[in-house]
Amino acid sequence: MHKDYAERACIALVLFPTGDTVGAVNDSQQALIGNHPGFDQAREAADVLAERLDCPRHDIGVVLGSGWAHTIDSLGEVTGEVSFDQVPGLGQDGVAGHVQKISSVRLPDGRQSLVFGSRTHYYASRDTQAVAHVVRTIAATGATTVVLTNGCGGLDPQLQPGTPVLISDHINLTGTTPLVGAEFVDMTDAYSKRLRAIAKQVDPSLTEGVYVQFAGPQYETPAEVAMAGTLGGELVGMSTALDTIAARHAGLEVLGISLVTNAGAGVTDAPLSHEDVIAAGESAAPRVSKLLADIIHAI
Repeated sequence: MHKDYAERACIALVLFPTGDTVGAVNDSQQALIGNHPGFDQAREAADVLAERLDCPRHDIGVVLGSGWAHTIDSLGEVTGEVSFDQVPGLGQDGVAGHVQKISSVRLPDGRQSLVFGSRTHYYASRDTQAVAHVVRTIAATGATTVVLTNGCGGLDPQLQPGTPVLISDHINLTGTTPLVGAEFVDMTDAYSKRLRAIAKQVDPSLTEGVYVQFAGPQYETPAEVAMAGTLGGELVGMSTALDTIAARHAGLEVLGISLVTNAGAGVTDAPLSHEDVIAAGESAAPRVSKLLADIIHAI
């Protein structure tokens, strides 16, 4: 592990009795423990961000999905920005509505937040390590918490486009994982009950739902949406579950929030289009972005 990373992140080093592994330990939990092949690249990316953003440590990470981009306007003072293509392991995806930049934002209480305007999607290259790189980099900057957001389809007709929903759990239907080998990660409390309770204190009207990740990029068929509902899902999309697996493996506490941008296929007779998803997100942006900023301030 890079010596300057340990100094920057204000963390301690511990030796584990199971071997020579040296791990980074935050104030209250362990981050990037072990020798997963993606951890060194995450530390390299964190070094680049520290230099380019002139910020040695971040306290909380945020990943903004479809419909959430304007959150940064309410979050705090932007103290630095860098594009994805300037950071090792990241690249532009060219998808409309995805903001390919990383911002360092000073929150009102003085904490520093690292905000990814988008994520690396599994459908872009079928590379789970590229997907995991965002949250691993967040952990490598010293953060202990990550807020993951997305735009999704809703299975409940009462979940109108523009409705934010806390993710209580997920079902991973991608058929893959960012973990390699015998990396047994407890996913019982994948989406932190503590953080969800904080979110509900900010807005008691928030509901919860199980998110189902499909591989994409095609939208789900009505039969697939019906299957997701039979399995216990209430939200469907093409991200977040793989991110969360990697985040928990990296030692991060996770809060997940979906923005319903459309009804799932077959829930209504309306066809699905990316343009409609973007339009629904833009329409809801002022309200949900302020809500998300308030939640982050309360964490």
